[in-house]
Amino acid sequence: MTRPSRLAALGPVLALGWLLGAGSAPAAPEPPLSALTLVGPPVVMFKATRDACDGDDVPDASARAFREASGAVALFGMHYRNRAFRGPSLDALKLDCAVVLDSGGQADPAAYDDASWITATWTEDGRRVAALVHHEYRANEHPGRCRSAVYLECWYNSVIAATSPDGGRSFSRASPPVVVAGAPFRQEVDQGRHRGFFNPSNIVGDGRWRYFLASTTGWSLPGSDQSAGVCLFRSDNPADPTLWRAWTGTGFTAAFPDPYARSPKRPATCAPIAPFPTPVGAVVRHRASGAWIAVFMAKAGEGFPQSGFYWTTSRDLLAWDQPRLLLAGATLYDDPCRAPGGLIAYPSLLDPDAQGRNFDDTGDRAILTYVTLRTEGCSITSDRDLLRRTLAIKVWP
Repeated sequence: MTRPSRLAALGPVLALGWLLGAGSAPAAPEPPLSALTLVGPPVVMFKATRDACDGDDVPDASARAFREASGAVALFGMHYRNRAFRGPSLDALKLDCAVVLDSGGQADPAAYDDASWITATWTEDGRRVAALVHHEYRANEHPGRCRSAVYLECWYNSVIAATSPDGGRSFSRASPPVVVAGAPFRQEVDQGRHRGFFNPSNIVGDGRWRYFLASTTGWSLPGSDQSAGVCLFRSDNPADPTLWRAWTGTGFTAAFPDPYARSPKRPATCAPIAPFPTPVGAVVRHRASGAWIAVFMAKAGEGFPQSGFYWTTSRDLLAWDQPRLLLAGATLYDDPCRAPGGLIAYPSLLDPDAQGRNFDDTGDRAILTYVTLRTEGCSITSDRDLLRRTLAIKVWP
């Protein structure tokens, strides 16, 4: 995640993403879908310089939406003072200035209340909402917690749980906090690099099961070597966040609980999923074909001829086909000094006519939502727009 312009540094989640490994699962033998094509010009959904409630109001995560019990839509994707867009449909949303989950800036890493983003939601009835929260402990901002002053060298990240009893009007963490995915070690004063799990995708449903993907920087411990990459988690009840388990290569059995509550004797590991070099922006299921579609950012390099947004498809969420470019442009993994036109980030896919309450399915047309970030010299500013573009989806004849 990134900070507003008053804190000009590039957030570590973004700085490290393009360094992650490509994953270990085999590529799908053939693409289930033939094309995703952007149709028409972008439309501004939110302009920070015009529509913000305060100086922390910038789009800073991939968009997540659900339908409330009334049928109205709530959408998240803002900064660590979490607010929601609300309206009768995806086509008519306005930012609600009420803070639904704030960040406490606490110095104790065991509190999991430093900087928090709502990055995934799931609801069965539109009233009780389970959320996955991307939590950053920024040790360099707390005296004595990190030997370095460099943000990236002090970053300790976890995915934690939050719940709302009122349709997303307010969220709270459990006490003590429930860690859905955490590194099997505590934050260290001299850790020297970014650590942990971060940037969960949206949650999707398939029969009785619910899934999300999250990134990890990996680790090397006695008896536990975790590769960096993107891991797939599964549960049959998101309302109980202790039930999430990650794919190990043979089954969904890996748990990553709070290392401050107990230290596992033999830490679990998950099997990274190819071909994702960075966090997954969103996953949706195409209703007609049954294919899963994922979008993500990538920097130009091995396997990616251009920087921009890429898409890939799968039949089972484990084996994905060769990524294809959807929208070219410098992303948050590129050098902002070399992007005078600004950056693009945080892609998501949403179908206004989705049949599911959680917008995890799509027809042959959807919208790509994403953020444009203006740069000044080598700094990323808080002058940002949340955009949408119509997307046409084509299956093989």
